[in-house]
Amino acid sequence: MSGQSFILQEHDKQLHFAAGRMAGAFGYYWSYHKQQNKTKAIITGICTSLLAGVAKEVYDNSQGGIFDKRDILATGMGGVFVTFTIPLFQKKNR
Repeated sequence: MSGQSFILQEHDKQLHFAAGRMAGAFGYYWSYHKQQNKTKAIITGICTSLLAGVAKEVYDNSQGGIFDKRDILATGMGGVFVTFTIPLFQKKNR
């Protein structure tokens, strides 16, 4: 890894990570309240964050920007982080 930095050390990637957390949390809560299934909610949250990342990059590309796969990765990482964290703080159903 000589000469490479961790992806989340870049400010832009930190913003994508934060956006991924928000999109992932939205997807998780929407799915959980609809289906009451944590596994499906986790999958939905991750997919929502990845979809948000891809949509942002497609938009950037259409505006003359660069399609950056690392931005999608950072957004997805935020979604994974939040969707695996939320269940730790949820009350258990009995």
